[in-house]
This record gives sequence, structure tokens and C-alpha cells, in this order.
Amino acid sequence: MKLYLAPLEGITTMTYRRAYERNFGGVDRYFTPFIVNKKLGAREIEGILPENNPGQRLIPQIMSNRAEDFIQVAKEIATYGYDTVNLNLGCPSGTVVSKKRGAGFLAYPDELDAFLSEVYDKCPMKISIKTRIGLEDENEWENLLSIYEKYPMEELIIHPRLRTDYYKASIRMEAFAKAVEQIKVPICYNGEINAAEDVMRMKEQFPQIDRIMIGRGVLRYPYLFLQIRGAFEKETKVVAAEQISTIEMSQEELKNSIRTFHDELLADYQIIMSGDRNALFKMKEIWCYLGDSFEDAEKCLKKIKKANHITDYKIAVNELFSLNLKTF
Repeated sequence: MKLYLAPLEGITTMTYRRAYERNFGGVDRYFTPFIVNKKLGAREIEGILPENNPGQRLIPQIMSNRAEDFIQVAKEIATYGYDTVNLNLGCPSGTVVSKKRGAGFLAYPDELDAFLSEVYDKCPMKISIKTRIGLEDENEWENLLSIYEKYPMEELIIHPRLRTDYYKASIRMEAFAKAVEQIKVPICYNGEINAAEDVMRMKEQFPQIDRIMIGRGVLRYPYLFLQIRGAFEKETKVVAAEQISTIEMSQEELKNSIRTFHDELLADYQIIMSGDRNALFKMKEIWCYLGDSFEDAEKCLKKIKKANHITDYKIAVNELFSLNLKTF
């Protein structure tokens, strides 16, 4: 099973990816948060430089509804040694959708078809697509699939929700099953994976699926990829003698891994951001997800949220790490 870390704007930056790779790893492909400009800016270049992403198979993601802009950015990305880019057709943000980008582009199938025809004809790189199943009606999916199956995409990553579902409505698994049956290119599943058991159930239902993308689940439980790999190792009984499956690691070992990850991330953000205030803001964003790893964490998380100084923040974090991890 290939495991991908989904891109989340403002969260899975190069700083986050580096710290994650050092402390957990187990990721077959990382994806950058989407690039929307007609050309790469300094921040985008810094984010994709190979030396800033050691040990990673990184796929830059582009969000565009203009073929010429997509091709121009892809060609520029290629100069940094990349051979694959990803097209974002899944972002449900209102500001994105209103500009006919991300999931908003799905509402214009004829224009999307013309866009894909041009980029697959003229872009020198392999192109994968990350998509939702439509804007506001599941009946849109059949037409979108008829468009997708025409193109030699490197892979199709499907989040089986409509744009109007955002991230809260139930997964529309029948729509995903239809894609698995109809589309001949490799398909990657994305959506509501929060435990190794979720992946095992997916594999049982769709044995032909050999790749999973996880975003918020890994932000909540950063050891999740290793637990998934441990579950597959345990099932196939191919664990090397010197390896210890993460699924059998103690609470203390897991907490120590998370703590080291957190401390390295904080230190990196303090170096690259102007002042502790900005570093704290970034870490508080991460705790919106990471806090779910711990039992009864509400009081500690409130203290973290209220902290305006690094000293107060570290005291609150120390208190939180005295709590138990959630068990699955």
C-alpha cells in the first residue's frame, strides 16, 4: 500500500514535511500545498527546492483553470528536477470556488475537458489529478468520469464528496466504487482515514486499490502512517527481526516521538519566522489537529490557545504531554 500525505494550505509546508520525515517517515509521496500564480514566487521556489525537502518524493500541486498558466508553471517546476505535477480539482474553499478553481472548476465540464486536452497535449510532465465527485449533485460524477477516462493521467486521487459536502458529510462510497470500476488509470483513495483499521477495511472492499492519501488523519495522529504499515506487516507476517511494528509501540514511545516532532517543528518555525508570535500562531494551527491525539485535552488546548509568550506556551505543552494518548 502506497501512502501519501495530502497537502493542507498553511500546514504541510516544507518545514512541517521535513520534521515529519525526520521523526516518522513512511510516506511514499508528499504533495505541496497548491500553487496558484502564473509563475513561481520566492516562497513557492523555496518550498519545492530539493535541498529543502530531503528524503522526500515530493509532488508539486498546481491550481489553475487556464491551460497556458498551468503549462507555464509546470515547465518552471520541471527546471528544479521534477517530472510530475498534480492538478487540484478538490479544494472546496469559497474564495477558490468563486474563481472557478479547485472544486469550482468541476461545475464547467466542457471547459474542464478543453483544459485537460490542452495540458495533456502540451505539458512535458506527468500529470495526476486530485478531485471531488462534483460541485453540488452526485449526478455530476458520471460526466466527470467520462472526461477523466479520456486522458493519460499519472493517477486519479478521489475525495468522494461534493464541494458542498466540504469535510463533514458522509463519504459517498458508491461514487468511488463507480470510478474504480470505470477508470483504468491508478486510483488513490482520500477521505476520513483516521486509523489503520480504516485502511484495512478499504483494502478488503477494494483489493485493487494500492494507494491511500491521508491529510487530517495524519495531522491528528502523526504516527498513523507507521501504524498502517505495521498493520500490513503484521497481516503479511513479513516484519524483519530488527523492526518493531509501531502498532506495538508503547504509549510512552509514541508520545516521545510526537514530542520530538513538536519540539523540532517549534524550533524550526522560531528560526524561519520573524519573532515568537508568528511561530506560536503556526503551532496553534497545528494543535487544532494534533490535540486530538490526547485524551481529555480540552483544558490544556485552551491554555495553548491563550498563550501569548513562548514560556506560557511551553508550560501548557508540558502539561498536555502528561496526558494519555487516545487508543484505537
